[in-house]
Amino acid sequence: MKKIYIYIICAVLSFSCGVLTPLATPTPVSTSTNIPTDIPSSTPVTPTVTFTTTPTLIGQKTATPTPEFTFTPDAVASLYLLTPDTRTPAPQMTGFLSVNVSEKEFYKSGPCLPTTVKFTAQAADLGNTAHVVLFVRFKSKQSSGVTSEWTHIEMATIGAGTYLHDLTAAEMKGGLTFQEPWIQYQFVATRANTRELGRTDIFSERLSLLECKATPTPVLSPTPTVLIP
Repeated sequence: MKKIYIYIICAVLSFSCGVLTPLATPTPVSTSTNIPTDIPSSTPVTPTVTFTTTPTLIGQKTATPTPEFTFTPDAVASLYLLTPDTRTPAPQMTGFLSVNVSEKEFYKSGPCLPTTVKFTAQAADLGNTAHVVLFVRFKSKQSSGVTSEWTHIEMATIGAGTYLHDLTAAEMKGGLTFQEPWIQYQFVATRANTRELGRTDIFSERLSLLECKATPTPVLSPTPTVLIP
């Protein structure tokens, strides 16, 4: 019986201790999280390069990009300073329909040919033109461009306003001081009272006078005859 009371008392005490003693708060256990790490590969990964082939056209030139031009007043002003590549204007032919010279060069004397040059002029006013005068002079081909005095020669008419003259170097004044010069020429048309009807411009550096430099002809020596006894 005593053992029963002892058990009861121990049970009551154990229950009281359990009620009176505060329960311990459990400490959270830290959990380690494993973060996966890439394992380096022994073989490097090379990015794939894609090539696009561009066809090349043989014989085709690549277009050069044109630079942009900014409009400025200075740029416009500079355009007017350029000298255009213009052709030499045709000589004036006042009073004449046409003029013609048979040669571009002739010689002072023979045996070189030709030694004359034919001038032909067609007057415009057939009814009033009574005379056509040819003016000629020498002009040096050197840089100085020295000229002789004019020689005037009246041209012969063959009718229909056409006038002719065959010129030789001997007719011109001052030829001794010039060596292979230019021959300048001009045509003047007049009435019967010598009043001028018209004249052409001076034709310069179109006709040359040359020296005759004959080349000696080699003479073959006769072959000696050998007599065999």
